[in-house]
Amino acid sequence: MVDHVMTGPRGARPKRIFSSRNIMLYGILLLVSLYYLLPLWVMVVTSLKGMPEIRLGNIFAPPVEVTFEPWVKAWATACTGLNCDGLSRGFWNSVQILVPSVLVSILIASLNGYALVNWKFKGSEVFFTILIFGAFIPYQVMLYPLVILLREMGIYGSLTGLVIVHTIFGMPILTLLFRNYFVSLPEELFKAARIDGAGFWQIYFRIMLPMSLPIFVVAIILQVTGIWNDFLFGVVYTRPDTYPMTVQLNNIVNSVQGVKEYNVNMAATLLTGAVPLIVYFLSGRLFVRGIAAGAVKG
Repeated sequence: MVDHVMTGPRGARPKRIFSSRNIMLYGILLLVSLYYLLPLWVMVVTSLKGMPEIRLGNIFAPPVEVTFEPWVKAWATACTGLNCDGLSRGFWNSVQILVPSVLVSILIASLNGYALVNWKFKGSEVFFTILIFGAFIPYQVMLYPLVILLREMGIYGSLTGLVIVHTIFGMPILTLLFRNYFVSLPEELFKAARIDGAGFWQIYFRIMLPMSLPIFVVAIILQVTGIWNDFLFGVVYTRPDTYPMTVQLNNIVNSVQGVKEYNVNMAATLLTGAVPLIVYFLSGRLFVRGIAAGAVKG
């Protein structure tokens, strides 16, 4: 006769959903989310209210009557000093600054990282050290020397001058990102391409670029966010007719002409921050993938 031994269920013990650990974890995440979302909520609801409703003082309440007039005024008719054309002019100035700055800085930095990893040349380590050193120099130290340099070149106060400034200051950290990413790629691919007779540009365009989409997304997000949100360089290296959107926003918010229109100020702030938010939400998954795939590896 065979004895049948009663055994219990096998496998890992199921985790309780409402354990003390989960309650604490999600509770902290909820508090942090509310901390960051509450100001955004106030901005959105205030931008959709009229001034009589704002004067009632309940900043957290949703609008009783939704109006988009503050948004229209912030974009088209709000005064920024002597001009009363809203953020529209600053928006197009920012676009003209952003597009070439992002494209040129990322192209040069990717070539730098590619060359530093796969095409060693005499003095490459010194060159890389100088670039890394440049990434940690405070921007404020270089403000006045760059003013003199751009003035002597005849492009001070122009959009071209600001594009050059953003390209230069973005290059060190982007070169580090690309160099660390290319180090993580299989070296055998590069060697095989060299054996097959591929040159510098063929390897870069046919092998490296197709494999580097995540790190390019990381670089784009970093540059778009940094350049679009920049205020310091914009106010120093441009003139009123070429001010970027952030400087225009500052002029609208700090205007002391007439009544302080908080709804217009909030709408202008949301319009200014819309571009980097859209870029991040559209490519956020690739951003995380790029970081995990080697963007911060040594």
